[in-house]
Amino acid sequence: MRQSSPRLLAIGGREWALLGAVILASIVFSVASPFFATAGNAGTIVRNSTELMLAGLGMTLLLAMGSIDVSIGILMGLTAIAVAHALLASVAPALALLVGPATGAALGLVTALVVVLGRVPAIVGTLGLLGVYRMGVFTLLGGQWLSGLPVGLTQLLSSTFLGIPLSVFVIGVAYLLVWLALRRTPYGPHLLSIGNAEEKARLSGVPVIKVRLATFVISGALTGLAASFYVANYRNVEMAIGSTLALDAIAAVVLGGTSIMGGRCSLLGTALGVILLRILQNGLLLMGVPSLWQPVVTGALLISVLALELPASRMGEFKARWMQR
Repeated sequence: MRQSSPRLLAIGGREWALLGAVILASIVFSVASPFFATAGNAGTIVRNSTELMLAGLGMTLLLAMGSIDVSIGILMGLTAIAVAHALLASVAPALALLVGPATGAALGLVTALVVVLGRVPAIVGTLGLLGVYRMGVFTLLGGQWLSGLPVGLTQLLSSTFLGIPLSVFVIGVAYLLVWLALRRTPYGPHLLSIGNAEEKARLSGVPVIKVRLATFVISGALTGLAASFYVANYRNVEMAIGSTLALDAIAAVVLGGTSIMGGRCSLLGTALGVILLRILQNGLLLMGVPSLWQPVVTGALLISVLALELPASRMGEFKARWMQR
């Protein structure tokens, strides 16, 4: 079994490197564009990071478990439609906010039933659900945007609590709850042991099915909460919603130090990975690079990280086996 590593909120070499990369990228783009180092642009970066912060948190758990969900973007789309209709039905903003995670958790359960109980490989099952959910978004939207949504949810999340913007407070609480679950409950060791070697975890008494079901539901709930933030930030739901969310989430999480092979995760690394990714995308856009190139940059960054990570991981496994002899 590979050695599990719940780095969570600890600061290690990867986190320091990411922090340095964030600072360096900010300096470079500040010099390259006079519009980067402004309060308005900083607000834009923060606003564009909120959904990815939450979806990335769910993806961190999935990858640490040795699984994946490539349908989270379109899942966010379906959930955003539910939140939008709740607002249009004059539901209280606080309740509309909760519609997101509730709907996301329900869709996450559907994913879990297909992947875990149906024993369909995660990449195959979630690709299939992506097509199904995409048709659902198209049908519900009727090929049109839902725009001009009520401002109640926007005003709620832009308000402050204890001097902290409510949106930042909610994201902080989400990360704290996941940290507590990973560090203070059996869920964390069980999750990482499944990511290390599922069969050995099962033979050791780990409730593999329950943990895997719970993780897909938690990821769905976090993505649903991201949908609530999306509706609050943009007050519309368009056909292409979430089209790059899965790629961005995987890139940010892997960049942050969570192993795509499972058994290792870093919550702080995920947060820093999200910030770095959004700074790169924002800075390139200000420099005149078309937004269509953003997925190319994200994909190239993901490939580069994996090209360095996977050989190092294999060398670590080889060294561990050699030491055991």
